[in-house]
Amino acid sequence: MNGPVAPAADPGVEPGVDPSFDPRTGEQHGSVPHTAPEQVAEILRRALGAAPRIAGTSPATREAWLAAVADALRAHEDELVQLAGEETGLGADRLRGELAKCAASTVFYGAVAAEGSYLGAGTEGIGGDSTLSRWNIPVGPVAVFGASNFPFGFGVIGHDVASALGAGCPVVVKAHPAHPRLSVRLAELVADALDRAGAPVGSYALVVGFDAGLQLVDAAEITAVAFTGSQGGGMALVERAAARGVPVFAEMGTVNPVFVTTDAAADSAGIAAGFVGSFTLGAGQFCTKPGLLFAPAGAGLFDAVRAQLGQVPRAPLLTAGIARGYRAGLAGLARAAEATGAEVTGAEASAAATDIPVEPTDGYAVDPRALLVRLEDLHPGSRLLEECFGPVALICEYADAAGALDALVRLQPSLVASVFTGGPGDPESVEVVARLLGQVGRVALNAWPTGVATSWSMQHGGPWPATSRSDATSVGAGALDRFVRPVAVQNADSAHLPAALHPDNPWRIPRRIDGRLTLPTA
Repeated sequence: MNGPVAPAADPGVEPGVDPSFDPRTGEQHGSVPHTAPEQVAEILRRALGAAPRIAGTSPATREAWLAAVADALRAHEDELVQLAGEETGLGADRLRGELAKCAASTVFYGAVAAEGSYLGAGTEGIGGDSTLSRWNIPVGPVAVFGASNFPFGFGVIGHDVASALGAGCPVVVKAHPAHPRLSVRLAELVADALDRAGAPVGSYALVVGFDAGLQLVDAAEITAVAFTGSQGGGMALVERAAARGVPVFAEMGTVNPVFVTTDAAADSAGIAAGFVGSFTLGAGQFCTKPGLLFAPAGAGLFDAVRAQLGQVPRAPLLTAGIARGYRAGLAGLARAAEATGAEVTGAEASAAATDIPVEPTDGYAVDPRALLVRLEDLHPGSRLLEECFGPVALICEYADAAGALDALVRLQPSLVASVFTGGPGDPESVEVVARLLGQVGRVALNAWPTGVATSWSMQHGGPWPATSRSDATSVGAGALDRFVRPVAVQNADSAHLPAALHPDNPWRIPRRIDGRLTLPTA
């Protein structure tokens, strides 16, 4: 994962570069040089210079820029999927789907900008001849630290970058060391598309290397940071940026719970199949992975999961470091589980948790695992509740739904939870959902949490430490809100007002005039 904690250097790797490894074989295929400090400084200077020009463009103009980026991604699909496959091992089908979603979401954020609600524009009389006008302005240059597990969706283009550009901010993005060659090629395509579409010089740029990333966070030109990655990396980044008072939206790792009601447990086979499919999707390397399932005792969920896991092949994790982290995390979970009398199962149920090979001769492939744990052992601070990034999950059988729910809501907050019910008349589900909403950003009813829609109503953020800001989302229309701030002018005449509040409404956006919401006429 990516963050302000320096990654351990692999033996034999040349300093000053990000090496490119194939996680399926462990072989190195080239490298990308780090960006020098003077180059970063020049990139920041250009971004700062571009900021007022981008902010002054109409949202419809920025919509056209983002559409051009999406067209470039689609035009180079085969090249990008091949390159991403060499560096992530995620497979062509998964990568083609992710690239298609990335292009679609890029267009979506342009449409959200053009619609204009995110501007919050309004004006009113406040007594006598006095007026008050309020709207949102772009914050300025944004630094984006992408994720290892979504090279398109949360990489050097994707939700964070597209929503920041849509909101009117220049973006400087840091290449992720898990896929440096892909990062560079994507950045070339994005920069070229923006240039051809008429975006100002400095609208978008890429830097490479750990020190270059720190230089971004410390730079006076950067006014906001977006990060997707590990909890440790995200918290360190938040602390470093806080020294300058810079807001950080960090989406970090958590254990996302699933609650199966008594009535729903009648379909234990179906739930087990869905659970295994969800927590092993992408080799368990999703921030929305369901990591802890509560099921009624006697429903046979653990046995059903055991049967399903026997059919799941081992899969490569993204990097050697992630594979080592999975092995260490799984070993810790297994020791904690064994100490409480819990049971471990997986493709090789009798194998020790430490037997997962991560040597280059075997790539970074691992087996999925599931652990049956006791309700009384799930409490704040328990080793069993630490996130293990990869295909492992816990199952807890409960005798009393109320007791299980009490334990669940005492746990660390998370991004998302799933609740499986026996139907509309299920008496347990109403209380379960109501109580979970205090713990998570999204509750999925009778659906697995790994699906995230790019839509107007999506919430992809939760209470700390799932994200550093519980009032924001990194996916969906609300993602633009992270990169604007409200301002007001009292007694403004037309020369002081932005286009968003000009009487003739040239941007064709919804506005609130004297308290009444008014929509643009056709």
